[in-house]
Amino acid sequence: MARNDASGSDQPLVAIGVGCRAGVAGEAVAALVRRALAEAGAPKGERRMFTLAAKAGEPGLIEAARLLGVALTPLPLEALEAQAERIVTPSAAARARFGAPNIAEAAALAGAGAGGRLLSPRLAAGGATCAVALSSEQR
Repeated sequence: MARNDASGSDQPLVAIGVGCRAGVAGEAVAALVRRALAEAGAPKGERRMFTLAAKAGEPGLIEAARLLGVALTPLPLEALEAQAERIVTPSAAARARFGAPNIAEAAALAGAGAGGRLLSPRLAAGGATCAVALSSEQR
């Protein structure tokens, strides 16, 4: 059911999947997120960042969420694994280190929920990755 409130209403959720190496600066992650949103043509409305729970305590991700004014939501590994068939760019490094097919695309898809779709493949820059997905239902 759609709602009409200050968060952007009557629009699908824009799910921002992020990952990064340890020690990456929050501004670097935030800059990549801004670039990914622009390149994907993401609509206005509610936006949330999602990442693997094992990465959610990373200071750069926390700072990026603060800079962007969005919530950072940790997801269990199982939620990312469930997206393995839907991702576009598998990551051998993410698979070896965390057991996830990749972090950014899988987190974006999991955050967008059933029926969500990637707006574009992940971008990587400065030790961070980002992908944007759109939920299929209005929020």
